Amino acid sequence: MLRKVYDWVMSLAGSRHAPAALAVVSFAESSVFPIPPDVMLAPMVLAKPQKAFVYAAICSLASVIGGCLGYAIGYFLEPVGIFLLRLIGHPEGQAAFQAWFAQWGLWVILIKGLTPIPYKLVTIASGLAHFDLFTFIWASVLTRSARFFLTATLLKYFGPAIREEVEKRLAIYTAVGVVVLGGGLIAWKALG
Repeated sequence: MLRKVYDWVMSLAGSRHAPAALAVVSFAESSVFPIPPDVMLAPMVLAKPQKAFVYAAICSLASVIGGCLGYAIGYFLEPVGIFLLRLIGHPEGQAAFQAWFAQWGLWVILIKGLTPIPYKLVTIASGLAHFDLFTFIWASVLTRSARFFLTATLLKYFGPAIREEVEKRLAIYTAVGVVVLGGGLIAWKALG
């Protein structure tokens, strides 16, 4: 079954609808959707490495625009923003986020925008804290572009070897990925 899912994702990644789906996922992940766009970006770059940077640009642009929606949710729809943050495991409330941004400010966006930590956490919290919108946008452009272009570059140049290895040992890499993801989420919760 795992092989069928893998093959389906790879075929979708090569389809003519993949760029639009990537844009939708990147946009939605920045404010409400739980799955990061990397899940689509990686197989798309592996399927069509010549379009790696186009896909990275789609991810970056859609993610920043979606981030502005997340910011607006936090800024204008405070109860909804607090509800969404509680839903993803941050029940601290508006005062905690304002203190967080008062202490760390720009660094929150720069660090969290590059990592697998849910970007929606940064976008909604930035709005709740009434963080400077201009700084939020340029920092988001910088970090999201860096993340997606780095991913696309690595996959474009090292992807065929990675793809061949993953296809040989798909079950093992899936199990390792689940363990690493679970460990990362536990560490994030413990530190957050």
